[in-house]
Amino acid sequence: MSSARQRRARRVRVRLFGDEQRPRASVFRSLRTVRLQLIDDFRGQTLVAAESRDIGGRIEAARRLGREAGEKALALGIRQLVFDRGSYRYHGRVRAVAEGLREAGIQL
Repeated sequence: MSSARQRRARRVRVRLFGDEQRPRASVFRSLRTVRLQLIDDFRGQTLVAAESRDIGGRIEAARRLGREAGEKALALGIRQLVFDRGSYRYHGRVRAVAEGLREAGIQL
């Protein structure tokens, strides 16, 4: 049996697909950290990975994480992303990651 969290994630994920031009930005939120991966689903390859472990704070750390990942993506020539919030609601740290990506100049 799947949990409610897995069903929510599947419902969101089935509509999203990232490729080389517009990778998928996948967010994982734990109690202490936020992790972000930019994934090319066509090749099954992670292009950029970042974690908020060393940044400190919570929401501000998530925003800085988004900015840092956005700068790495721009260095690779990526200007657009598909934002995959997974099973999380779009608020708090998940929203801060998206805002940080936008501040870096990435279009979601």
